[in-house]
Amino acid sequence: MIAFFFIIIYLGPMVLMMIVMCVQIKCFHEIITIGYNVYHSYDLPWFRTLSWYFLLCVNYFFYGETVTDYFFTLVQREEPLRILSKYHRFISFALYLTGFCMFVLSLVKKHYRLQFYMFGWTHVTLLIVVTQSHLVIHNLFEGMIWFIVPISCVICNDIMAYMFGFFFGRTPLIKLSPKKTWEGFIRGFFATVVFGLLLSYVMSGYRCFVCPVEYNNDTNSFTVDCEPSDLFRLQEYNIPGVIQSAIGWKTVRMYPFQIHSIALSTFASLIGPFGGFFASGFKRAFKIKDFANTIPGHGGIMDRFDCQYLMATFVNVYIASFIRGPNPSKLIQQFLTLRPDQQLHIFNTLKSHLTDKGILTSALEDE
Repeated sequence: MIAFFFIIIYLGPMVLMMIVMCVQIKCFHEIITIGYNVYHSYDLPWFRTLSWYFLLCVNYFFYGETVTDYFFTLVQREEPLRILSKYHRFISFALYLTGFCMFVLSLVKKHYRLQFYMFGWTHVTLLIVVTQSHLVIHNLFEGMIWFIVPISCVICNDIMAYMFGFFFGRTPLIKLSPKKTWEGFIRGFFATVVFGLLLSYVMSGYRCFVCPVEYNNDTNSFTVDCEPSDLFRLQEYNIPGVIQSAIGWKTVRMYPFQIHSIALSTFASLIGPFGGFFASGFKRAFKIKDFANTIPGHGGIMDRFDCQYLMATFVNVYIASFIRGPNPSKLIQQFLTLRPDQQLHIFNTLKSHLTDKGILTSALEDE
């Protein structure tokens, strides 16, 4: 599994995106299958077809939004894509309404309650699996480092917590997972933070990991190449006096991203496991050991990704809150698609704003 992980990373972000989509589909299949088994709903008319139809609708909506957002130039160049982009939300809503009407028409008197159980089951599964896997794609487009480091921290915490718990565990952590111990939980946290710092230091030095995925108009291809931002340039930091006396260093050189990796690894260690506890509670509620038997000895795909989806959501929120700012290139791309009179209006407004602040006058005097 580890070797396969390295191979798909080597193949690049577009392959990773396809892998994420395949994982999402498999996770959806595992949870929906449990619903069929629990509610004995194999004979419900159209329902298996409708479940997959709703998955298709939601994926069309999310992936369409992603393509329009990140590859705006490519979309505007192609007439069919431009039309699909312009009416994307309307088309998505129309597709969903079609499925909704099909569900209503499929209702059978003796199965009303069961059919609504499964309708709710499908939508909750879509919310948990599809929405969060879509956030994984967003994180990936911001730079592979935002994809690899969080995933690796979750894997590291899972392994370290198990090892420390196996050798030193004495105090049970939670009843949902009797084998989890406080000793493994706490020591796994410190091991994961150290691992996150080291992995971030190594990856921050490579453009292929830190640069966002962009579409190159000249080569008509997707590229991962840029001038690394300040987040991925070595900086010198002063060490607090209390720690200076212990280690004898006054300053340390590190990447700013390493500081952010502490937040990521802390979440992976302290909150991430609750995704696993949630999955354990779900399986106990329906008296099943694993979501499926896809991976021998590991259960289903969902058994391996229960913590990863929660982690992906946190990373996306973290980037939006503390990292991502307005993107000038995207603003310019959208500006160029406006009518000439709209462009002129924005130009005059911006010119007046810069003149009032004295920025435009100063720039002209410098010239």
